[in-house]
Amino acid sequence: MSNSKVSGLQDKAALIRIKTIKMLYDIGLEYKGHPGPALSIADILACLYFDVMKIFPEDPSRKDRDRFILSKGHACPALYAALSLRGFFNESHLGTFRHAGSILQGHPDMKKTPGIDMTAGSLGHGPGAGIGMALAAIIDKLEYHTYVLVGDGELQEGLIWESVMAAGHFDLHNLTIIIDRNRWQSCDAVDCTLDIEPLEKKFFSFGWNAVKIDGHNIEEILAALGPEKNEEPTVVIANTIKGRGVSFMEEDNSWHQRPITEAEYKKAIDELEAGRKKWQD
Repeated sequence: MSNSKVSGLQDKAALIRIKTIKMLYDIGLEYKGHPGPALSIADILACLYFDVMKIFPEDPSRKDRDRFILSKGHACPALYAALSLRGFFNESHLGTFRHAGSILQGHPDMKKTPGIDMTAGSLGHGPGAGIGMALAAIIDKLEYHTYVLVGDGELQEGLIWESVMAAGHFDLHNLTIIIDRNRWQSCDAVDCTLDIEPLEKKFFSFGWNAVKIDGHNIEEILAALGPEKNEEPTVVIANTIKGRGVSFMEEDNSWHQRPITEAEYKKAIDELEAGRKKWQD
């Protein structure tokens, strides 16, 4: 893998984080956005949208496109940033995030936003929808892959495990679930709320291929997501850092849902711009 490819994707991830912070600052102090959960998935989104997935910004509904579902929909600012950078809609829409009538709402809406394959809201529904898409591809004899990104706290939802069982039963080789394993959920550490380990053994027992990676390492992300696929569904357990890229947000769970002040915004952007410059150099 070339150094230029890796640095290019690192630069895209940095841009996703910068645009995410700007979106969340622009909505004002009366709204509580979700910076922590959005920042932890930026590297994964950069790899998916700028390398791994077969997508068509000029024709977002093309039947043979790969599908992506952000099951942890509250992290959507990072997804919106990726979609705008990839050309699904004009960047000017980012400034309308959560405004009445905007195409960019507080959770992804497939009827409003170009490039959104599934509406998200209540946690836990993404994998079930992903199974439907993967089954449809097999029935319709279409060569596309479905990716579903879930939060680790989300794995406490029972319907997730019904979906995992069904996907293993149907041998859905064209389905990949990516777990954002940042070890935090809205109110506490995941394992203190309800321990979800051992994840690899659990998925393996349901007939899945399981791989564990550093969710901020571009080379590991690309190796786990493609192009080689398995005969069974795959889960990628991506160990991440909540609030990644902004020092005062990293591992501080108060940033799960919190408004950003002007001083915090300036400090965050300065850090992210400095980090981006490193990849550009």
